[in-house]
Amino acid sequence: MVGALPAYTCERNWWLALSGCLLRSGMSQRSFQRVPQTSASAHCQDLFAPYLIRKNSSDKGFTEMHSMSGHSNFVSCVCIIAPSETYPRGLVATGGNDNNICVFSLDRPQPLFTLKGHKNTVCTLSSGKFGTLLSGSWDTTAKVWLNEKCMMTLQGHTAAVWAVAILPEQGLMLSGSADKTIKLWKAGRCEKTFTGHEDCVRDLAVISNTEFFSCSNDTSIRRWLVTGECVQVYYSHTNFIYSLAVFPNSQDFISTGEDRSLRIWRQGECSQTIRLPAQSVWCCCILPNGDIVVGASDGIIRVFTEAEDRMASAEDLQAFEDELSKATIDPKTGDLGDIKLEDLPGKEHLNEPGNRDGQTRLIKDGQKVEAYQWSVSDGRWMKIGDVVGGSNQQTSKSVMYEGKEYDYVFSIDVNEGGPSMKLPYNVTDDPWLTAHNFLQKNDLSPMFLDQVANFIIENTKGHVVGPAQPAGGDPFTGGARYIPGSSSDTAGFGADPFTGTGRYIPGSGPNPGAPVGVADPFTGGGAYSSAALRQTTNIYFPKTDGVTFEQANSSQIIAKLKELNGGAPQEHKLSEEVLESLERLLLSVCGLNSSEPAPTIQQINLLWKASHWPEDIVFPVLDIMRLAVRHPQVNESLCGDAEGVQLCNHLLNLMRPEGRPANQMLALRTLCNCFSGRHGRALLMAQRETVLSRAADLATVCNKNIHIALATLVLNYAGCLHLQPDLEAKAQCLSVASRALETVQDKEAVFRLLVALGTTVASDQTAQDLARSLGVSSQISKYSSVSDPSKVGECCQLLLKELQ
Repeated sequence: MVGALPAYTCERNWWLALSGCLLRSGMSQRSFQRVPQTSASAHCQDLFAPYLIRKNSSDKGFTEMHSMSGHSNFVSCVCIIAPSETYPRGLVATGGNDNNICVFSLDRPQPLFTLKGHKNTVCTLSSGKFGTLLSGSWDTTAKVWLNEKCMMTLQGHTAAVWAVAILPEQGLMLSGSADKTIKLWKAGRCEKTFTGHEDCVRDLAVISNTEFFSCSNDTSIRRWLVTGECVQVYYSHTNFIYSLAVFPNSQDFISTGEDRSLRIWRQGECSQTIRLPAQSVWCCCILPNGDIVVGASDGIIRVFTEAEDRMASAEDLQAFEDELSKATIDPKTGDLGDIKLEDLPGKEHLNEPGNRDGQTRLIKDGQKVEAYQWSVSDGRWMKIGDVVGGSNQQTSKSVMYEGKEYDYVFSIDVNEGGPSMKLPYNVTDDPWLTAHNFLQKNDLSPMFLDQVANFIIENTKGHVVGPAQPAGGDPFTGGARYIPGSSSDTAGFGADPFTGTGRYIPGSGPNPGAPVGVADPFTGGGAYSSAALRQTTNIYFPKTDGVTFEQANSSQIIAKLKELNGGAPQEHKLSEEVLESLERLLLSVCGLNSSEPAPTIQQINLLWKASHWPEDIVFPVLDIMRLAVRHPQVNESLCGDAEGVQLCNHLLNLMRPEGRPANQMLALRTLCNCFSGRHGRALLMAQRETVLSRAADLATVCNKNIHIALATLVLNYAGCLHLQPDLEAKAQCLSVASRALETVQDKEAVFRLLVALGTTVASDQTAQDLARSLGVSSQISKYSSVSDPSKVGECCQLLLKELQ
């Protein structure tokens, strides 16, 4: 045990707990998370995830309840999914090097189900409310899972996503990456990118709804506000920091890293440093009783406590101290700096007390160098290891292998009776990277990574214990480090068109959604019986019939088309025959009686050609197309098969954020009207992800007509998805609608977005759970009191009731 500085108003000391050291396997303990009733779930770099539970017997230790297996390669992370009605004891989720996530119950060793979707190792997991699971991967993405389905994929990082976290209450999610950044996500969209770390971000720890910690390979810990400000930076570690955990007071925290230490932070200062006899202290957590649990590269889980009644015996404490004193320390890891034996003091220097808890002092003992750490609580120097591999020490004689000189060439016997394999090694190499390359070269399983690396360490006379930084090898994976900007595969992996001499203004005229009394909330027609009925009956959602834009003034559209054609460049002028053909087409699709002739293929082809007019004059042609796609024959011709993809791409190009507002609005309206035909619906459902992603970008354009068209498009998608099992598509509808509500002000657009949300979650418990986890209720609650128009408040109240 190592002592502690006073904290608060009393002295608080952390000791090795009576639980002692829990040895599960010879492989690194990489991650664990506490579960209810002072239990812990761990994983190590093998194929199993042991579940540990505190004994009821007088020794108060832990025992292994069972070992969970399901991965085909090593387990890299673990987290607990909170209890629910279906699983009252909660679930355990594990991520692995096989790219999968296995989800277990606490009463059986085999997984209940496996989540597949990542393309590389799943290295971090975090759970939220309503069963939401957030995962991060070496494939540079994070994914949101719910009820065995991937709801959305968060894309934006350019290197591995090492850390993820879900903030409570607000539907916000965080991801930290090897690209040195942290991203804040809401409803599947990146809302903010935090910069400040100078190396890989390795862990995130939530403090509150508005704050979180991050740690990094740059040896720093940062405290952030979700608004983007870094409010404090903490320094004490001397090497990579891997893990963080926050005490219940939301102020104090712990950290572990590659410098062999667990550090306890009180009131913004490192109040205690506990050294461990293992180079890499991968992970930590805080149990409900306040005890601290850490897992390290020696395959041992250790528990530390402040409570005297849970303190380990004197024999166990002495055994821990003896083990620590026998450890070897490589100065190249950054703890000690350059060492000159002749300049070091002797053991008499240990008679002088230290200045602070955790202070390190090097002592010369003959030709050896020993490291001691000051313990305030014990009032003495404790030996924490022997220093080897200093600048004055000779390593070994060189050995020739394949024409090159090496400090060592080991013979590795893999198969009994089979030929041995040669493993060349220099003391300046990273043992984990060397082991990784050896396994790849000989086509051996990566699960042997730690055994080979530890074999190298133990057989090189302690010249290197742990990775030599920054040699390019990541100690967590043994593989090449992600280096942003490197060539490695980390990437993934003027004039107002509405003005002029003509009177034609697209989008002008009566508001198609303006309510008239208790009329249909979208069309103003078909009156409902009474306002009282609306309060007891949901007349708003689910809305499964498509909403289209019908209003038109054919004469004004044609007049504007001819006016613009008169001033168009010669190469773009339309002939009189083409103009007449477009006019006949417009009259045909807007005809009030069946006597109008059906559109011809020639007219439809001319419309398609004219829609590629220069963008500054094309809007009246787009208005004709908007009206034409409602006609079954035009819908089939323009939306079917290959033609449909071309139409979709053309409209999406016009919807570019830097495009012209008139074209953006009319392209959106055309897409909405495509839903009126079978071929249009099929096209847009097939292109849903691309269409909604581009449309969502237009929420930031300050134009109410664009916002109404965007909301209508989302609503039409929601209507097509109602009662369908496509949860990923519904998740995108929720995401786009939620994001749009953050910027849209027009009440008609807000109303249609509320109806879209209601239609998406109606009769779908999973979609409702996802909406809750995204914080939709808190986002829309402000609309519940809107009385002008009343349909906004009424619809909002019904939606809030649905999400209760």
